[in-house]
Amino acid sequence: MVRGAAGAPAAPLTMDDTTRITYVGHGTVLIESAGRRLLTDPLLRRWAGPLRRYTALPGPDVTGNLDAILLSHLHIDHVDVGSLRLLDRRTPVIVPAPGATTLGRLGFSDVREVATGDVTHFGPVTVEATPARHVVKRYPLMPVSDGVGFLVSGGHSVYYAGDTGPFTEMADIARLLDVALLPISGWGPTLNADEHLTPLAAARCLDLLRPALTVPVHWGTYYPPAMSRLWRGDPRRPALSYARYARVLAPGVAVRILEPGGAVELGPDAVDLGPDSLELGPDPPTGTRPPGG
Repeated sequence: MVRGAAGAPAAPLTMDDTTRITYVGHGTVLIESAGRRLLTDPLLRRWAGPLRRYTALPGPDVTGNLDAILLSHLHIDHVDVGSLRLLDRRTPVIVPAPGATTLGRLGFSDVREVATGDVTHFGPVTVEATPARHVVKRYPLMPVSDGVGFLVSGGHSVYYAGDTGPFTEMADIARLLDVALLPISGWGPTLNADEHLTPLAAARCLDLLRPALTVPVHWGTYYPPAMSRLWRGDPRRPALSYARYARVLAPGVAVRILEPGGAVELGPDAVDLGPDSLELGPDPPTGTRPPGG
């Protein structure tokens, strides 16, 4: 059973039956499970093109001693060359085609291209590439490629969706899913709803996934300086909106919103939440559009 509990900051991860999830920011999540450390879509710099990071930079406790780097697709805010240069080039990298060329040029020696359904093992942890509704063109002259998500199974099962629109095959990922990490926003004022999830669309996906716990990602970290006016001074609005919609549309799913840098732990019987969670406001009025989405 998964229970939510507010408590002290997470203790160092020492037990194989404990899974810790740290929301680093944007699409970057550190998943620690069964003694392995996996980092998704690392975006670790203060500036990424015209986008500025508005939260603290991650430290070596996030980027060091990684067992794998999971890259969901080749867009430049998910395969960031400057951020990847900060990581150990000996770390295995999982990436959809044709990402091996880019990673090889950066000096990574163990790059494994995957497609939907491929399974990779890192000791007791398995990583399965799952479908994603997100067509990618990294540069004008590069071929079009597909994105993937990842189902990480170790002490617990954790689904990281990458960037995606809603798709009915999400129901096939469920299989007693413990955690769903769903993107809920972008870095600009609008999203392509066919290939991205708004807070409302992500909340609707919970009915397909049926996880015990969901943590929203891809929000509140990077955006152009002028975006602060569009967020009305509060970049947390997409996350708060997602939690309110999830409470209405998927009342059986626990929602934990983490500020970038915040962590949640899953033990054999409980979820221990550190102090970086956000309090929820009232339920949204029926039929309203999600603010910030």
